[in-house]
Amino acid sequence: MEATLEQRIAIKFCFKLGKNTTETVQMLKTAYGDQALSKSQVCRWFKLLKEGREDVQDEARSGRPSTTKTDVNVDKLSEVLRADRRQSVRMLSEETGIPKTIVHEIVSKNLGMRKICCKLVPKVLTNEQKVLRMEMSQENLELIEEDPTFLNNVITGDESWVFEYDPTTKRQSCEWHTPDSPRPKKARMSKSKVKTMLIAFFDIRGLVHHEFVPAGTTVNAAFYVEVLKRLKKRVNRIRPDIADNWKLHHDNAPAHTAFIVTNYLTKAGIPTISQPPYSPDLAPPDFFLFPRLKGPLKGHHFETVENIQAACTAELKSIPEEAYSEAYNAWKKRWRRCVDAGGAYFEDY
Repeated sequence: MEATLEQRIAIKFCFKLGKNTTETVQMLKTAYGDQALSKSQVCRWFKLLKEGREDVQDEARSGRPSTTKTDVNVDKLSEVLRADRRQSVRMLSEETGIPKTIVHEIVSKNLGMRKICCKLVPKVLTNEQKVLRMEMSQENLELIEEDPTFLNNVITGDESWVFEYDPTTKRQSCEWHTPDSPRPKKARMSKSKVKTMLIAFFDIRGLVHHEFVPAGTTVNAAFYVEVLKRLKKRVNRIRPDIADNWKLHHDNAPAHTAFIVTNYLTKAGIPTISQPPYSPDLAPPDFFLFPRLKGPLKGHHFETVENIQAACTAELKSIPEEAYSEAYNAWKKRWRRCVDAGGAYFEDY
């Protein structure tokens, strides 16, 4: 400390004589050798002296912060975290004056907290939307209690894009390696612009009808009515036992709820099953069919729309009948889980 103070006095002396920093650094090296202050320190003191500082002694400090897990520090951190739970350990340390190691120990052990990421959900539901999800799920469960075969003649469906190239997920890219093996690398890829839209309907026994939307065609209400007409003919042909008594389940997309669609369904005598909005976790096409279909297609280049459609059709036909039955059983369980969760989302996305 005394040697450092001597050099600061020497720096002030050189500054008063009009020496520059380079000259001062050289003189210090000559006088003190390896113990000489660095050029950055000399520059810092030249700056302070130019700003009018005269004292070369260290400024008084407020004292070393407490490094113990006292009740005061625990309460202080608890209060800061209640105000802002996103702060890092470093930010908490700076705000409270408690060392980072102590902050981490207090937060994890004394407060029993850990940092967790946000859960991605389709939508942040309002209380009214949660109540609606719960009420609709409860209504459907009551219908099943009255008639255990209620879902046997329910046909559900939706539309979804299928891409010429859809990157594999991180989980699909996992490989077996020894602990010493380097971690495999994967370039970031995005979905292709070439795509086709699939419309698919199925029931508890399997696929009922599917078709691809022609390029350049918008799935509006008028187009969807024509799809439903083709679906009705298909049901009459391959499901004659339920042709006069089947129910339709689809989501609340504008094309599905338009007047001409509801009017057609009423005239055709096709009742619909209620589907709460923003609820892909309660729609079999979203939680079963499309993930089951698209998983094996990820990571493959199909080059043309025709190839996409051929691969998609082949994958649809490869899904066994028991998988559809299991999906309908899962559907009932999901209604129950939704009711138990008070209408909130009950799974990760």
